[in-house]
Amino acid sequence: MTTPETSGVELPEMDLLRKFDVPAPRYTSYPTADRFNASFGVEDYERALAGRADEKHPADLSLYVHVPFCNDVCYYCGCNKIVTRDHGRSAEYIETIGREADLVKEHITGPQELAQLHFGGGTPTFLTNDELAHMMETLTKRFPLAARGEFSIEVDPRTCPPEKVKKLRELGLNRMSCGVQDFNPDVQKAINRIQPFEETKATIDAARECGFESVNMDLIYGLPKQTRATFSETIDKVLELSPDRIALYHYAHLPNHFKAQRRILPADLPDTVEKVHIMFDAITRLTQNGYRYIGMDHFAKEDDELSRAQIEGTLQRNFQGYSTMAECDMVALGVSSISKIGRAYACNPRELDDYYAAIREGRLATNRGYWLNDDDDLRRYVIMQIMCNFELKKKDVEERFGIKFDETFAYEWSKMKPYVKHGLVELYEDRLVVSAKGKIFVRAVAMQFDRYLRESDRAGGYSRIA
Repeated sequence: MTTPETSGVELPEMDLLRKFDVPAPRYTSYPTADRFNASFGVEDYERALAGRADEKHPADLSLYVHVPFCNDVCYYCGCNKIVTRDHGRSAEYIETIGREADLVKEHITGPQELAQLHFGGGTPTFLTNDELAHMMETLTKRFPLAARGEFSIEVDPRTCPPEKVKKLRELGLNRMSCGVQDFNPDVQKAINRIQPFEETKATIDAARECGFESVNMDLIYGLPKQTRATFSETIDKVLELSPDRIALYHYAHLPNHFKAQRRILPADLPDTVEKVHIMFDAITRLTQNGYRYIGMDHFAKEDDELSRAQIEGTLQRNFQGYSTMAECDMVALGVSSISKIGRAYACNPRELDDYYAAIREGRLATNRGYWLNDDDDLRRYVIMQIMCNFELKKKDVEERFGIKFDETFAYEWSKMKPYVKHGLVELYEDRLVVSAKGKIFVRAVAMQFDRYLRESDRAGGYSRIA
C-alpha cells in the first residue's frame, strides 16, 4: 500500500509497518517512568524544589493537578481513576490538594507565578462549579497565574454543558481538551460512553463563544465496533467542529492490566489490518484538511502554536504530550501525579489511601522518582529533538553538552542502518533527519538512543502503532 505524502508525512507500505512497528516508549519523559525507583524519596523532592534558587536562570513554573474522579467507567480507559458520584469524596480531595500545595510552598524556591496550569484526570469536570472555583482559589492563593500563560483543563462534554464552560473561562482557564474518542453510537455503546454529537458541539461552541484560545479533541482508533467506514464518518464530524488540535490515540487492549477492558469483547475489535487502514485514512483526511502532522498521534492547524513551534525547532514534550512550554519546572499535585523539577522526577502514590496518609502526616507524598545523571540529561535532549523536530543536529548537541557526537553515539548511529536502507531516516555528515515516510516510526528511531533499553529487554511493555 503506497500512499502520497500529505503535509510532511508519507504513509509507509504495509510491509514496512510490519517490520518497524515495534513496542516503543512515548517519551513524555526520559528516562521513562518505569525506570523511576523507590530510592528517590521525599527528601530528594524537597532538595529539588529548594534547588531552583541555585539556577542562574530558574525555569518558569508549571502546575499539574490530577483529578481522579469519574461518574462512570469507560471500558477502554487505562487511566488512574475513581468511579463515584459521591462529591463528599471530591471535597475531601480538594482540601488535601490544598495541604499538598502548602507543603510544596514550604520548600520551593525560584519563580512561583504559573506560566502553565493543567487539570487532568480522571474527569476534572466531574467537579461542580463551586468545587472548581474552590480548587482554583486554593491553588492561585499559593501560585498566582501569570498575566499570559497556558491554563488548560480536560473536559468530558457529558459533564461540561455550556454554563460550566462559561464558569471555567471566568476562573481563568483558556484552553480545553475535549474527550470524544468516536462519534459512532455503536462504538460508544461498546465502550460505555454515550456522547451525542450535539452535546460535544454545544461544549465546543460555548468554548469559542467564551474566548477559549485553543480547543483540542481526543480520538481513539482500534475501538470495538469501529470500522474504516464508521470512523470516516467520525472524522467528518470532527472536521465540522474544527478543533485547533487533535490527538488520535491507538487503543491498546490489555485486559490483564485494566479490569474495565474485560467488558470489551475481543471479537468486536478491528483486526490489525483494519486498524492500520483506519489510522492511515484519518491521517490522510486530517492532513488534507488544514492540519499539520506534529508527530506520533498529534495534529494541529497550520497556524497553531504547536505547528509554529515545530517549524521553528522549539517544540518540546512533557507528561501532557507536545508543548511549546515543556522546559518549565512542573509541580504535580494529587494521586499518581509526576513532578519534573530540574533534573529530578518525583512521583506520588497511585493509591488514594497512600496519598492521603502522607499528606495527613504533614509530609509530601513522594514514593519514588529519579535523579538524572549527565548521560540521562544528554540523551533526554537527543531523544526529544528526534521526537519533536524529526531532526538531530550534531553541532547543537556538541555545543550544548561539550561532547564529541561521533564518539559518544557511534553505536546508536550504526543502529540507523536498517532505517536508512528503507528510506525512513536520512543520515548526513552533520545531522540525522527522519524522512516523511519515517515519521510514523519516530518512537522506534528515538528508542535507539535510549541507553536503558539497550541494557535490558523491557521494551515489550510499551505500545505499538497498531
